[in-house]
Amino acid sequence: MKLYNTMSKKKEEFVPLEQDKVKMYVCGPTVYNFIHIGNARPMIVFDTVRRYFEYKGYEVNFVSNFTDVDDKIIKKAIEEGVTADEISKRYIAECKKDMEGMNVKPATTHPLATEEIGGMIELIRTLIDKGFAYEKNGTVYYRTRKFADYGKLSHKNLDDLRSGNRSLLVTGEDEKEDPLDFVLWKPKKEGEPAWESPWSEGRPGWHIECSEMSKKYLGEQIDIHAGGEDLIFPHHENEIAQSEAANGKEFAKYWLHNGFLNIDNRKMSKSLGNFFTVREISEKYDLQVLRFFMLSAHYRSPLNFSAELMESAKNGLERIVTAAENLRFLMKNAQAEAMNESEKEAFAKTREYVEGFEKAMDDDFNTADAVAAVFELVKYANTTADGDSSKEYLQGILDVLGKLTDVLGIIVEKKEELLDADIEALIEERQAARKEKNFARADEIRDELLARGIILKDTREGVQWKRA
Repeated sequence: MKLYNTMSKKKEEFVPLEQDKVKMYVCGPTVYNFIHIGNARPMIVFDTVRRYFEYKGYEVNFVSNFTDVDDKIIKKAIEEGVTADEISKRYIAECKKDMEGMNVKPATTHPLATEEIGGMIELIRTLIDKGFAYEKNGTVYYRTRKFADYGKLSHKNLDDLRSGNRSLLVTGEDEKEDPLDFVLWKPKKEGEPAWESPWSEGRPGWHIECSEMSKKYLGEQIDIHAGGEDLIFPHHENEIAQSEAANGKEFAKYWLHNGFLNIDNRKMSKSLGNFFTVREISEKYDLQVLRFFMLSAHYRSPLNFSAELMESAKNGLERIVTAAENLRFLMKNAQAEAMNESEKEAFAKTREYVEGFEKAMDDDFNTADAVAAVFELVKYANTTADGDSSKEYLQGILDVLGKLTDVLGIIVEKKEELLDADIEALIEERQAARKEKNFARADEIRDELLARGIILKDTREGVQWKRA
């Protein structure tokens, strides 16, 4: 299995730190509002990566944090006249609802920044003791130039850099020893949540959170650190500086980053009016469609979101789900139980599609090609499974399809839907009309049902229906 490592800028063979185990950390959202579809991409992508490792037999310890103390959270709390804790708890709950809708598995651990302050303070203390950090008037800064490898992930020259500006800079910039130094701890402002520390009553900088939470729940060294491309600098660069300076060893072996998401070929932003939350998308589409759309491109490629592409994803997903439904329908009416010799030969060919899927996923999690392999399997199922197929053959193909779609997090089992009694009666009346060769009445009923959003499909095994 090969992974593209942002650090080396090339694909590398995956070799875990511990045999058959994967330690993986993914930066989670800052919870001050509903998550947007930009947040959804790394959630879906790295959930799929996790699922594939599990498919391959690895035990995955998957940690993804919630940043629940941040300037944006505090601002929202002040606007609403409530506590920052109330805002973060509300939107963590909403985020988990959206994750469930996208079929993103809960992490092994979802640490909260506010519950790990003590560990962050100890980590900062270690950095001060080792000479990598210093305190000025209650603020603690990291000495960026002291870390010789600073810039190795983002491939930036230290002299060309300017320190990150994600709400970490505080008043008193002139107090820094160097403009590139970044904040590890900052004193509180009026009305802000704060914690006691040896330097001041205040709160941690953004970067120190992940260094501490990764160390606590995964250890000093991890296999994979992942997140959006926007986190490479300064966030992940600063994490490396903190963790490696404190622990004296390589922080992460592999760095994975997903590409940006654009809306109608433009960068998503509130000012452009093209900003969508996952919750807003869920009002128009099942979130399985959003997940399928996200996996339609390679995770490192930029991805363009548009109504047309979402409709295409919806249609593609429907093809897969319909194929699975058809296999179940045929199984209910199958006469033979066990496969005959020709079916055994036909079933053996499904291995080709599994191998195609695995080859794609082994090549840096190429979900676009993996999806193509699933479509090939669907086509094969549609052409080889029919009313004469045995239950064993039908179940075998369904199991293969289910196994592959589960890696992608795609649910192919429709929720059981019940039709209204009057619609059931019309379907039965139409069947009777067809038997009596009263095709005019049968067509009338078909048109009436279509007007009510029910599409009928006549097969040798009986009538199938679906909603329009």
